[in-house]
Order: sequence, then structure tokens, then C-alpha cells
Amino acid sequence: MGDEELELVRGRLALLGRPHRPDDVAQVMSELGLVVSDALVLWTLERLRTTSVGAGLLEPLLKLPGVTDVLVNGPDRVYIDRGQGLELTQVRFGSDAEVRALATRMAASVGRRLDDASPWVDARLADGTRVHAVLGVLSATGTCLSLRVPSRQGLTLADWVANGSMTIGCRHLLEQLVASRRAFLVSGGTGTGKTTLLGSLLALVDPEQRVLVVEDSRELKVDHPHVVSLEGRVANAEGAGAVTLTDLVRQALRMRPDRLVLGEARGAELSDLLMAFNTGHEGGCGTVHANSAADVPARLEALAALGGMGRAACHAQVVAAIQVVVHVTRGDDRRRRVSEIGVVEAVSDQLRVVPAVRWRQDATEVRGAGWQRLLEVVDEAQLVGSVPVLQGS
Repeated sequence: MGDEELELVRGRLALLGRPHRPDDVAQVMSELGLVVSDALVLWTLERLRTTSVGAGLLEPLLKLPGVTDVLVNGPDRVYIDRGQGLELTQVRFGSDAEVRALATRMAASVGRRLDDASPWVDARLADGTRVHAVLGVLSATGTCLSLRVPSRQGLTLADWVANGSMTIGCRHLLEQLVASRRAFLVSGGTGTGKTTLLGSLLALVDPEQRVLVVEDSRELKVDHPHVVSLEGRVANAEGAGAVTLTDLVRQALRMRPDRLVLGEARGAELSDLLMAFNTGHEGGCGTVHANSAADVPARLEALAALGGMGRAACHAQVVAAIQVVVHVTRGDDRRRRVSEIGVVEAVSDQLRVVPAVRWRQDATEVRGAGWQRLLEVVDEAQLVGSVPVLQGS
């Protein structure tokens, strides 16, 4: 049975006005002149289910342990990421029309429009899965889907150490960073684990402190007893109802936050966040896309400019507001790991992230020019001598 026949069966069953049964499917198939057999009826029932509920053919992939992303590049190229890089799966769609139907249905389930007049969508499903879709009118490979799977459970810093993603010395530094209520950013490329690490660090916050989290799409999972999460909202089909991160940052400041957290700095909201960090809101943090810790200042300059903040003003605000940058990467083995911690300083009137300590892929620790400053920032002078440190060249 092809896609066209399946859609005809689906249309006839929809007229019943009630959930269909196997005998209903058999009768409709017979009325349409299709071959009817027990095996074909069961196959049709399963196809109707998988193309009508949840993520359809992608549902089993979303439930695999450790899956963070499911990517569809047209009907015959479906990939997953389980933390070791992209893997091509055996899942295949019958046609681009089937992929498009799935994307359209997923968008419609959260009240979003996806058609030739509006050929892309970015939304979050009811279960927290983030879906981005681009129709074939824009992509030569056909309809493309990108699903980001929410973390099913938060990782502790002990888990990061056990997984070989950070050293014991790094763990102690990060614990003291959170305890000292210093503002910091977690930087890294796409899929390096920035949000996961931020969630691990926020779990260390004093339970008596109130944590306000602002996100474009809810992804941050925090194991803390007092977390309030605010999520942005895009405009509806009429262009109304949008709620920006700038709006949410301003509202969060009126909600008595002990810690203000920006899930990801990606626009004009950075200006409001910097000003908030400079008005008594200690211990704020967030994530930012950057290829290295040294690239963070340029990224912040660009984002601040979107909020109307000039370069000099941005430098002054960042130096006063943010003390530390923690950078995460993927190594040659595709494993996510904390690779560097740097301190934010103004050097010759230029904003810089000065390397304090970095870790090679073999876990060797190399201290940089900002090491002593890092110890001062986190008030962790007792760390030296209490934690074994591997001295690199």
C-alpha cells in the first residue's frame, strides 16, 4: 500500500467520528478496492498509528538511551547523536511527502503553521522536545527535521568526572565558583554540552536561594528545590503574542531572583542581563556560543550591539559583570569535556578572556597566565595543595 492509498484509508476512517477498530480498517480497504488480509490490515493499523501519533517513525529513536538529537535530511537520511557524533540509522520514510506530513502534524500539535507560505518552524512539543523543520521548497534534499531531545535526567559533576569529561581538580574549581557567587558563562559550540553543564552547576546552588531561569526554549534541567523557569514565545500566525528574552529578563528582575540565569545569550537581551549583573544580582550565569574561550568577547560585542550597546560600553559592562568563562568542547573521540577555564579582564582597554587553566585530552592540566587571578576570583587559594594537580608544559 502506498502513501496515497494510506491517506485515502485515513480520510475514510476520520469520517467515523470515533476511534477506528481493525474491522473498520478492513471494511474501508475493501470499499477502496484494496487487497485485504490479516497481515495487511495489521500493517495498515501500525502505519496509521506511527504516522498519526507523536513523532511517528522517529519515536523509537527519541526513546533510545543517550540520544540528544534526531536529524532528518530528507526521506532516506535519518541520523541520531548519542554523544559520540552523528550516526546514520536504518529508519527510512516512504517519500518526502511523508516527512512533510510528519513535520506539519508536529507543528500543528503546538499551534504552529507550516506550509509553502511559512516554510519553516521552530517550536517545542508538549514533552519538551524541540523541533525545527524546513520544507523541501527551501531544501534540495527535501523536508528536513531537527529534533533536540530534552535531558531525561540531570548530570552531577561527579557524573562528569566518572565519564571522563572533567578532572577532579576541575570539579573542585567549579564547585567553588558556584559557592563564591561569581558570575560566569559556559561557552562552547553546538552540541558540546553547554546547557547540560550549566544544569549540573546550578544544582550546586544553595537550596535557600531562588533561581530564575530565562530561556528561548525550555531545555535547562536543574535539580534544585526553588527554580522558576520563564520561556519565550514566538508570534502566532497573525504576528501577535511574541514574548522575547529581553521581555523575560526584565520581568525576572522583578521576581526577586537570588540567581538570574539566561539559558543562552543570543540577542539583545544580553544588554539587560549585563546591567542586571551590575546592579546587585550576584552569581548570575548563562551559556553562549563560541568556538573558544578567547572568542567569547567578540561574540558578546556582537550580541550587545543588537541591544544598542556600543563596544566600549559592552567592555565596561562585561568586565564589571562577568568574572569567569568555562569552555566545553568535543575532543577527537567526540566526547564532551570541559577543556578550559578563563578569567575576564580588560587588557590595554580591550576585553579579554585570559586562560587560567586548560585540560588536554589526556587530562593533563596546564595552568595559564590567569591562574592566580582565578584563585582570587573563587577565593580558592586552599585548593593548591589539597587537590592533586598535574603540571603540564
